[in-house]
Amino acid sequence: MRMSPEGFIRAVSLIRIGDVFNPYADRCPVHDVADAPQIRKATLLAMLNAAIEVDIESIWIGRDLGYRGGRRTGLALTDDAHIVAHTSRWRISAARPTRGEAVGERTASVIWEILSSVEDRLFLWNVFPFHPHESGNPFSNRLHNAKERAVGEDILAQLVLMLRPARLICIGNDAANVGRRVAGNRDVIKIRHPSYGGQTDFQKQIRRSYGLEFP
Repeated sequence: MRMSPEGFIRAVSLIRIGDVFNPYADRCPVHDVADAPQIRKATLLAMLNAAIEVDIESIWIGRDLGYRGGRRTGLALTDDAHIVAHTSRWRISAARPTRGEAVGERTASVIWEILSSVEDRLFLWNVFPFHPHESGNPFSNRLHNAKERAVGEDILAQLVLMLRPARLICIGNDAANVGRRVAGNRDVIKIRHPSYGGQTDFQKQIRRSYGLEFP
């Protein structure tokens, strides 16, 4: 059964897993404003409501939220510096859920550099849409485990049903493996992750996938 955006947000915000920060339910006592979880939920809901009204060309799928990016913003592949760029694609506005100086994330910067050239309607998400961290160190990143991946895969499957994208753009091996399982009859395009020396290949593959000119 196809979920509504409200039902999707409700389901995602109820998930609790140890050593995982859920930005739609949890508040960081160090960096978040008082109502940060509510801001992040409202922003995501506004995006989903806008997305179901248009034809979605693709969902770009990353791995999981990082402590410098999506943990703070609640937006996949997006850091503080690119919240406005992200929300403006959906003609919505949103308050920043964190306080202090804006924090940047390298992967988000690379993603949004290329997104400035992509005009198609696309949605950003992750295999595991939360921030997994090392025990006792909330400001660290770790790879989600198999149990967490199963949770994220169920959520992604619901998102695909709701948005009905034409194809999935999967950034990295983990995203590609999960993307193939939830894609149905949609095309799945595997793209090199821009980290660990993959930035040039990432840019080339995205440009090729969207027919963009090479600089």
